[in-house]
Amino acid sequence: MGFFITSVGSGQGGNLGGLDGADAHCKKLAEAGGSTGRTWRAYLSTQEDGKRGISARDRIGNGPWYNATGELIASDLDNLHISPNLVARTALNENGKRVNGRGDNPNRHDILTGSMEDGTAYFPWEKGDHTCNNWTSSASDGSGQVGHHDRHGGGNTSWNSAHGSRGCGQADLEKTGGAGLFYCFAAD
Repeated sequence: MGFFITSVGSGQGGNLGGLDGADAHCKKLAEAGGSTGRTWRAYLSTQEDGKRGISARDRIGNGPWYNATGELIASDLDNLHISPNLVARTALNENGKRVNGRGDNPNRHDILTGSMEDGTAYFPWEKGDHTCNNWTSSASDGSGQVGHHDRHGGGNTSWNSAHGSRGCGQADLEKTGGAGLFYCFAAD
């Protein structure tokens, strides 16, 4: 396994404890799911004043990435961002279980990324919060860019950049089809 969607979020909405907290969450869940000895990174971008933040695609290694059942998700970064094998059937959690998507109750297809479709961070001149204050906020007035792991909903099939959330609080994320879940990739 080199890819999964977290089975649970932080419980604090978009406050994941920053990138370090999110990476630690990935590692904890991966090890609980039986994957040890790997370097896990959350697929999350950040924003900075006056310059571009950290891009998710630069954090996750070069692939290939397989899900918990051994199915290839993407062979490399280009494949991941242009045509990944990432749909409801393959976008599994660390235990190999399907994550609820559009049409399920509750819908949990909004996956936090803070990224543009090519996996890069937002430019400094692009207004607004796309990262729940760099994954440290659970305020209702923030926002985090999300993708749809099932590639459905709202006319947008992007797995990593479908729309912004309507707040960073846990209840805010749940109201719009999310649960504070995010993608984890083995970077080694």
